[in-house]
Amino acid sequence: MATTQSKDYYGLLGVKKTATAEEIRKAFRKMARKYHPDVNPNDKKAEEKFKEISEANDILSDEKKRKVYDQLGFYSDQIDPAQAEAYARQQSGRGGVPVDFGGFDFSGFQGGQPQSGAGNSSWGSFKDIFSGIFTGSEQGQRQQAGPRAGTDLEYQVPIDFWTAIRGGNARIEVHRQEECPTCHGRAQSGAATTCTECNGSGQVTQMGGRMKFNIACPRCHGTGRVAHGCATCRGEGTVQRTEPIEFRIKAGTRDGQRIRLQGKGNAGTNGGVAGDLYVIVRTGTNAVFSRVGDDIHLNVPITVAEAALGAKVDVPTIDGRAQLRIPPGTQGGQKLRMRERGVENASAAGQRGDQIVTVEVVVPQLNDERSREIMRELAKLNNQDPRVGLFDKI
Repeated sequence: MATTQSKDYYGLLGVKKTATAEEIRKAFRKMARKYHPDVNPNDKKAEEKFKEISEANDILSDEKKRKVYDQLGFYSDQIDPAQAEAYARQQSGRGGVPVDFGGFDFSGFQGGQPQSGAGNSSWGSFKDIFSGIFTGSEQGQRQQAGPRAGTDLEYQVPIDFWTAIRGGNARIEVHRQEECPTCHGRAQSGAATTCTECNGSGQVTQMGGRMKFNIACPRCHGTGRVAHGCATCRGEGTVQRTEPIEFRIKAGTRDGQRIRLQGKGNAGTNGGVAGDLYVIVRTGTNAVFSRVGDDIHLNVPITVAEAALGAKVDVPTIDGRAQLRIPPGTQGGQKLRMRERGVENASAAGQRGDQIVTVEVVVPQLNDERSREIMRELAKLNNQDPRVGLFDKI
């Protein structure tokens, strides 16, 4: 793809520089229908126009290519968006080291390759030096960076069933980066000295064919001073430590709930704030109760007589023993609800879930003739067939 510094791709498509990707796509489709060679046979001007708008669409519809073009005014496959952004910062005076191109004309480079008459060796030098400028400037910016916040940490913490329901304290061993006690997060020890490579100017001159570049000094990264790294943290500003951290579990905490512990993540450097620690709670199980949200579920066995005649039976709850009313004619597998006998909501004080009881009717073992006789008599008195209609459904 041929590209030059002078081409205005936005103007070719008739869109503003702030145009969205969809606006660029629509503009190209509209102009393509107008200048397509099939619509304009044997029309060299239309054919050339179609090539230009195709080139413009190719650059502007690609996010990375468009970023390079917006920063430099031209596009080359040899330059990535990060380099283009670094160069733009240098040119605008927001950071880095000014670059002196010695009046070199970039318009002779098209599509990342020199035009006829430009040697490949010159282009190779251009690429190497141009890449070096961006590398040096980015390192310099890192060297001169101000406070940098620490990164966040995330741990999964298992807690038992009752702690999640009633609340309590939990403890965890966290491996984190703490501020270096020697340099206090500055990553340096002692006073910085003048860089001997650039004599404190922060710049060195590099030649490449017809071009002269003033680039960031590779030793001091453009600062003009060389700082001596801290021996304790080896210039990192932080050291690794294992720290026990205790935190509060609220009553009603659910499985998978995320708890934020501010400032308990990795330490920052150069005076930056520490990151946060995020604890993901994993709750244990119970042999009798199971939990779904704020509701408690359990199975309760009852006798045939209790199911048929109705009764009041004692059942366990998370608060202790309570009575449950069994309506007459209750069937096995039927669910009965006990209002507000569930778990307290961790986010809404005063709200509780319910307890859902699934009834299991236990059929008695008849071990004597008298019991069997009574059951036969009961069957005669209540001779409903529970399988009526079953075969009709088939």
